[in-house]
Amino acid sequence: MDNDLAALLQHRFGDAPVVSPGTPGREALARLAAHRSHRSYAERPVDPALIRVVAAVALSAPAKSDLQQRDIVILEDPALRKRVTGLVTGENPWLDKAPAFLVFCGNNRRQRQLHEWRGRPFANDHLDAFFNAAVDAGIALQAFITAAAAAGLGCCPVSAIRNHAQEVSDLLGLPDHVFPVAGLGLGWPAAAGHVTARLPLAVTVHTDRFDEAGLREQIDGYDRRRTALHPYARQRFTEDFGTQAEYGWSEDKARQYSRPERADFGAFVRRKGFKLD
Repeated sequence: MDNDLAALLQHRFGDAPVVSPGTPGREALARLAAHRSHRSYAERPVDPALIRVVAAVALSAPAKSDLQQRDIVILEDPALRKRVTGLVTGENPWLDKAPAFLVFCGNNRRQRQLHEWRGRPFANDHLDAFFNAAVDAGIALQAFITAAAAAGLGCCPVSAIRNHAQEVSDLLGLPDHVFPVAGLGLGWPAAAGHVTARLPLAVTVHTDRFDEAGLREQIDGYDRRRTALHPYARQRFTEDFGTQAEYGWSEDKARQYSRPERADFGAFVRRKGFKLD
């Protein structure tokens, strides 16, 4: 399955599109379709020079209007890294053994500096300024993951750093209008990992107009298919909701957001100088 694009897409979505023998770039597409997150790493360091090469490839990705509002912080100092990752290892215990850790940041500061240096008004001080920088950082994060896989590395994003956005910002010395978007554990995979099933394309790919026809039935079917392929190892928040004989993706996600999380993130973003109107 690892190099068969049609089989990979069928496994991933359950309603794969037709892949003809003449589909361009089938091998490259198959490598992308076979993506998997890695949280288990070999006891082998990653050369810092390689990390910088991968970062350079990642920062070659598109950026909104060529504004380039994304930065990568590579944590090489062991004490600093321990303080940053220590904030989130309760939820991500595998991070302690990741050979490398990076933080991807949105950076709207440089744009504002350009306006100051050139004596031009900053006329777009509203929500879009934050949104553009956040999207640029997300694009760079995905590009890094793709480039890392091409180099044989494995990684897993860590959004939980936004649970501690102010502490992470302080530890990394992020100035106003620069904010953490996600961390990334990186290393040489110790195992192949598994291809996670995704929602059917009928749910997430639309033609001309957004369409939710049959959504509940599609989600129910996805729950069953995903559980059959790779059931959850544990059920979330059993102290609140007990255990269920049939525990699928929709139940897990509903439980995940049943507790408040990052309720202070908007206040943090405003403290960073952003106007969210």
